[in-house]
Amino acid sequence: MNLPSFSTRMPVLFVGHGSPMNVIEDSAYRRAWQNLGAQFGVRWPKPKLILCISAHWLTQGWWLTGMDKPKTIHDFGGFPQELFDQQYPAPGAPEWTAQTARLLRQPNNGLPVGIDLTDWGLDHGAWGVLKPMFPAADIPVVQLSIDDQRPAAEHFALGRQLRALRGQGVLILASGNTVHNLRTMNRSAADADAYDWVMEFDQWVAEQISSGRLETLVEFQAQGELAKKAHPSVEHFLPLLYAAGAAEAGESVAFFNEGYQLASIAMRSVIWG
Repeated sequence: MNLPSFSTRMPVLFVGHGSPMNVIEDSAYRRAWQNLGAQFGVRWPKPKLILCISAHWLTQGWWLTGMDKPKTIHDFGGFPQELFDQQYPAPGAPEWTAQTARLLRQPNNGLPVGIDLTDWGLDHGAWGVLKPMFPAADIPVVQLSIDDQRPAAEHFALGRQLRALRGQGVLILASGNTVHNLRTMNRSAADADAYDWVMEFDQWVAEQISSGRLETLVEFQAQGELAKKAHPSVEHFLPLLYAAGAAEAGESVAFFNEGYQLASIAMRSVIWG
């Protein structure tokens, strides 16, 4: 699949995906995803392909999905059957994956990115936001995995390599959360409520993005105990580094879904370009 150059570059998205229930419940977050998806074909061209970086595909090294029909993965438990019944039958893009895997270099060793033909598909960090945004499932979707054992700077560096894809009609969509701590969640909390440390770290992230200090996000763990509370494990923060790396210096930026879930998950989402 050779994608043509576009006169209009695709934006870059970081989407706070939060609870899997967002895909079936009528929430403000889901409605925002629906409204954003409706802007493609109007404000921006319809994507030729979506490259998704989800917090839920963690691997040794970096991999791209290369199957022609990626399966819908229900990588969660304890939710109603309606959620497990959800399917997102978007096609893959094997030819594009083969070409792109040869071009992308793993930051730690310079080797090409691997191709996964059997193990993965689309996890809920991907289809959970794509289904409301693009319900027709007619745009090819490829996932890029995350090697969460590698330092933050390498994730940002790989994001830099993704920049060129934006001019080929590729929508880069990173899916995680600016704050994600399931150990301290409060199921009775309203979406407007969050712990002080959740709001403090989320605001720190917002300040770096608003001021264009995107490389400072790489140093998030320098926030010490605040960062450890916000991310007891780092996989939900790392997708943001790919999106920030793919953004251009001085590019317009906007926030949406600036709320919380369960008091300890920040849903802040970002669009560059």
